[in-house]
Amino acid sequence: MTTSAGNTIRCYVGLGFLLLVGLPWMMVSCEPSYESGVVSFTGQTMGTRYKVSLAAKAPSSQWPPDTNHVRRLVNQKLDEINRQMSTYDPESEISRFNQSESNEWFPVSDETAFVVAFALEIGARTEGAFDPTIGPVVNVWGFGPGQQKEVVPNEQAILKALARIGYQKLEVRKDPPALRKSNPGIYLDLSAIAKGYAVDQVTELLKAQGFGGTLVEIGGEVRTTGSKPDLSPWRIAIEKSEHSPQPFQQVLELSDAALATSGDYYNFFVKDGIRYSHSIDPQTGRPVHHALAVVSVQADTCMEADALATALLVMGTDRGYDWCIQHAVAGLFQYRHRLAIDTRSTPRFRQLYGIAE
Repeated sequence: MTTSAGNTIRCYVGLGFLLLVGLPWMMVSCEPSYESGVVSFTGQTMGTRYKVSLAAKAPSSQWPPDTNHVRRLVNQKLDEINRQMSTYDPESEISRFNQSESNEWFPVSDETAFVVAFALEIGARTEGAFDPTIGPVVNVWGFGPGQQKEVVPNEQAILKALARIGYQKLEVRKDPPALRKSNPGIYLDLSAIAKGYAVDQVTELLKAQGFGGTLVEIGGEVRTTGSKPDLSPWRIAIEKSEHSPQPFQQVLELSDAALATSGDYYNFFVKDGIRYSHSIDPQTGRPVHHALAVVSVQADTCMEADALATALLVMGTDRGYDWCIQHAVAGLFQYRHRLAIDTRSTPRFRQLYGIAE
């Protein structure tokens, strides 16, 4: 699944941590690497790259593991998710649902129903800041699959696209799993949540294989379990946003948790001196024009962190911060202030990482 509305993230490995940044991926080797009892390998999925790191098992277990076997299992799982939820695959479940103009129940897999149900839940919790039906508006602004046309649509085109969106126009049932739309023009796009879901699924797969210490990352969304062989936690570095001499904003010790980052500073275009970001407000059908550049969210699952990071980027610093306070969400905001980037972290984020206010 190629993401249509999320920023592309790269991960550097070095200095003992994983660095999440917003540039195209430059790590090209797919050969496994071995370092201090950790084996890592990478691959391609969802229009980006993934990285898996495994910590050594108990001394009595075979080490290193058969990375080819583990990689095959990971790729099979990711291919399965693409067949279910990719808008770039015309034969995926989501694509066939989008092509249907029926308002009857459309059968889907348990997994697709699960993700859609959670997406609708997040949509309701964020009062529509997250909307999995936003695809028509994303497409009309040229940020959809294979577009990037960098043309500002006229008012009529925006209103026409807005008439086709609204998470309230979509229903899901789990037994038997199926989707239904009240408007035949509904276009479901899970790109802002499916990467996080895929990270969770790969993490659970690795757990089932007996790995107690894991790090899984797809396009900047990351989840860890356990620790490194020396019992130290996995370390994740969040990139400093634009116009900064420093390479990263924060280095976090992430244990048995997920972290997702969403930013607007690479996926945008400028027309007549106005900057149009890929972050589009479902209420207005237009790119947001607030100061928030990047938001990172920690949660128990990567699916939740992924969706919330997208929603908060739409809300902006002030509204998003207040929402996080109300819902006890751990968030780190990087926002433009004059010619610099300033930061603001929520009480929950500061509590988790021992950061002074």
